[in-house]
Amino acid sequence: MNLKTELADKRVLVTGGVGFIGSEVARQLATAEAHVLAVDNLVNGKRENLEGLPEEQVLLAEVDIRDEATMADLLKGVDLVLHLACLGVRHSIHSPKENHEVNASATLGLLKLSRSADIPRFVYVSTSEVYGTAKSVPMSEEHPTMPHTVYGGSKLAGEAYTRAYHDTYEYPTIIVRPFNAYGPRSHHEGDSGEVIPKFLLRSMAGREMVIFGDGSQTRDFSYVSDTARGIILAGLSDKAVGQTVNLGYGEEIAINDLAQKVAALVGAEQSQIVHDAPRPGDVLRLFADSDKADDLLDYKAEIPLEDGLRMLKAWYEEQGTSPEQLLEEESVHNWEATTA
Repeated sequence: MNLKTELADKRVLVTGGVGFIGSEVARQLATAEAHVLAVDNLVNGKRENLEGLPEEQVLLAEVDIRDEATMADLLKGVDLVLHLACLGVRHSIHSPKENHEVNASATLGLLKLSRSADIPRFVYVSTSEVYGTAKSVPMSEEHPTMPHTVYGGSKLAGEAYTRAYHDTYEYPTIIVRPFNAYGPRSHHEGDSGEVIPKFLLRSMAGREMVIFGDGSQTRDFSYVSDTARGIILAGLSDKAVGQTVNLGYGEEIAINDLAQKVAALVGAEQSQIVHDAPRPGDVLRLFADSDKADDLLDYKAEIPLEDGLRMLKAWYEEQGTSPEQLLEEESVHNWEATTA
């Protein structure tokens, strides 16, 4: 599929549009000559994530998606909604009610507004966390959903509302479930901080990489450009309407092995890997079956983990801010309320 042919001059609203994945979605849409309206309240997103994009093509609306009156105005004339805005898994541990309000209740509100505005298509970006720990692998979309955290539960509720709008009102919705994304502009800071940027920056700074639990837990990592491309393709696929689709690379790696890969890349010693108590609600195994994405979206992740880690390390080195400075924003136990 030629994205420029499909997207040129289309008006696409991206919630969470200056966040980690949302800003990469915005960049790919801009490359395809779409007009992008990035909606973000800047709680986790950063204005600088859109630096270098033409202002006449990519606009930022600093709005909380719970503000339905303002969202109704922003939705006028939009051709496609890509709904990524959410509060994350660690946030849900210290602030479960707010997490539900943003991830579930606000999704229901946005669905109502989008349908009322006659927007042709709505893509809800969910998460692999809805599955909980794998009961069998690789995990297809038919795998049972048994989330471990309020985050996973709230995202599953958002899925249910999205699916209901399709089934009840015949509104054209699609659900995508990205597995763990990493890459430029990923979060190392606060309660949004994730394992790859934290490992990489800590290793680059000569600090210990902290593994929670015994490190045997696995994840399926995708480079953010792959994840963003899959989200956009979902918004363009007629075959995907009414469907739920995994977006993963299709390989699992234990966190112990990930730490060793990062240490080898940076040239750090193995002694810089330490273990801490398990995190509350941690999922123990994730491993995606993305055959449905291949079938419906013509999507396959392209960037292997080793290449992606090298690319992210190079990106950090180009930013002009030292790992030590960036780590001033890091919280090790980032699920605790003091990091909110």
